[in-house]
Amino acid sequence: MIAQTIQLALAPVFVLVAIGNILNILTSRLARVVDRSRELRRLHGETEDGEHDMVVVEIRIVARRISLIGRAMRLLVMSGLSIGLTVGLLFVEEMAGARLQQIAAGAFLVSVGLLMWALLLFLRETQVAAESLRIPETFLELDRKL
Repeated sequence: MIAQTIQLALAPVFVLVAIGNILNILTSRLARVVDRSRELRRLHGETEDGEHDMVVVEIRIVARRISLIGRAMRLLVMSGLSIGLTVGLLFVEEMAGARLQQIAAGAFLVSVGLLMWALLLFLRETQVAAESLRIPETFLELDRKL
C-alpha cells in the first residue's frame, strides 16, 4: 500500500518541482530589477528637469515590478507549502489509517489556486516590464522611408 501512496504523491511533487523552477525565474528577474533600482536611485540625485522626471517614472515602474515579483514569490512559497501538506496528509492517511483524502484534495486545490494566482502576477509583471521597454515613436522616425 505504501507504494501506491508514493505513486499518488508523485503528481504533487512534480508540481513542487515546477514551483521551484518558477521561483528560480522570478528570483533572477528580481535580481535584475533590484540592480536597475540601485542605478536609478544613484541617477535620482544626479538628474534635473525632464531627465529627472524620466528617472522618477522608471523608479515607479521598477517599484511596481518589485512588488509584483515579491507577491508572486510569496504565493508560490505558500503553494509549495500546501503541496507539502498534501503529500504529508497522503502519508499520514496511509500510515495512521485516517480518512484524510478530502483534506488532502482540498490542500491540493488550494496549492493549485495559489500557483495560478502567482502565475497571473508573473504575467502582470512581464506586461509592466514590456510596457516600460517600449521605444517611443519619436525614436522610430516612422515618417522616414528607409
